[in-house]
Amino acid sequence: MKRVGIVGSRTYTNRRKIREFVYKLKDQLGEKVEVVSGGQKLGADGFAKKYALEFGLKYVEFPPSHYNWNMHCVRPVGEYNKPYYISNYIKRKKQIAEYSDIIVAFIQPGYESRGTNDTIRHAEKEKKLVKIIN
Repeated sequence: MKRVGIVGSRTYTNRRKIREFVYKLKDQLGEKVEVVSGGQKLGADGFAKKYALEFGLKYVEFPPSHYNWNMHCVRPVGEYNKPYYISNYIKRKKQIAEYSDIIVAFIQPGYESRGTNDTIRHAEKEKKLVKIIN
């Protein structure tokens, strides 16, 4: 099973690029791929989830621990519904990088997402393959 982490900012709007990428995953790997995201509703995470599920791919997510648990969460239910701390986001980015085999970052030209860049740094420390799509 190839675990492909799809990350990007909440303001990422090019749904076509993510749709085409996820479709290509389905076409090339079929049931041998698992799409991983951070569980945000907007932007790259939201599009990754939408298209992974629409195309019938296995999908999992790592929302921050102050979010509610849902059926796509990798972490156990007891790790959710916690108090809000900014560090919840930092921990989640590291978990995505550690869990995924490859990180694919969708980055809008001219926009810098500190969160996406942080996930990329974690992946590089883990010696994971990182692909950036503008």
